[in-house]
Amino acid sequence: MNADRDTAPGPRRVLVLGGTGTIGRATVRALVSRGHRVVCLVRPGARADAGLPASAEIRFADVTDPGSLARDGFRGEAFDVLVSCLASRTGVPEDAWAIDHDAHLSALAASRAAGVGHVVLLSAICVQKPVLAFQHAKLAFEAALIASGVAYTIVRPTAFFKSLSGQVERVRRGKPFLVFGDGVLTACKPISDDDLGAYLADCLDAPGRRNRVLPIGGPGAAITPKAQGEALFALLGRAPRFRHVPVRLLDGIVVVLTVLGRWVPALAAKAELARIGRYYATESMLVFDPATGRYDADATPSTGSQTLFEHYARLIRGEVTAERGDHAVF
Repeated sequence: MNADRDTAPGPRRVLVLGGTGTIGRATVRALVSRGHRVVCLVRPGARADAGLPASAEIRFADVTDPGSLARDGFRGEAFDVLVSCLASRTGVPEDAWAIDHDAHLSALAASRAAGVGHVVLLSAICVQKPVLAFQHAKLAFEAALIASGVAYTIVRPTAFFKSLSGQVERVRRGKPFLVFGDGVLTACKPISDDDLGAYLADCLDAPGRRNRVLPIGGPGAAITPKAQGEALFALLGRAPRFRHVPVRLLDGIVVVLTVLGRWVPALAAKAELARIGRYYATESMLVFDPATGRYDADATPSTGSQTLFEHYARLIRGEVTAERGDHAVF
């Protein structure tokens, strides 16, 4: 049992947002396995099964429509906990503010009316150094949640396995592993969907996680992109081959798209995506120490047991498939 887990107060009635994503599904599985009664809100038009446990009730509601959220989602019923794994798909400004901020504000208002006493929010560790629209949107909702008077747990995870698995097939086909700069510009402590889902579910019974903002990473030491590539080649039994991409190339792409985006809205959105890619290529997903201006791997808490390199091995053996994240660089 987790050391900071409270004596079990019994099953809770939990409403889950974003339950059909890879992390959302893992979180729902963890909640169900702990005996909680789970209702998942799914966007209209999504698959009815959505890969969720049979015991989880599925309701179709538009989270961007407060009326649908209340009418089709909450239905005037009481809930104990709101768990949100919901996030914008692209991170472009319109999407980010609509989902990461506005939809969450509506859900918070509906939750309070439903008697929710605890909100568990999946955020992101990158909001520590906010320069992108989705980071500002997430921070704005975090602030609103903290000020709401509802008990909260805000979890800021580091990199996900799915975001770091895009080059497995590329390398398998004999191509070099792409890195920015020298390959050691950044580092992260990747966490698996199941380990993160378990952590989120355990927040319901962990008093030490109540009313806190919690950065979290996976097990082991921080890993650089170069180390990721070396491990991947080793698993394939091949000598490492790298192609170094200069960061200034990304800078040039951002500048060009930004200028053209002043006249072509579609290119403005692509400019934001390029800025997101540059951010992930140059910033570590670790706890940031503002006093030193450095990322601190030792200060980044670890949890779980599944490692990125074990995941790579399973991908190579065909035991799992890579579900890419929208913010993946490659």
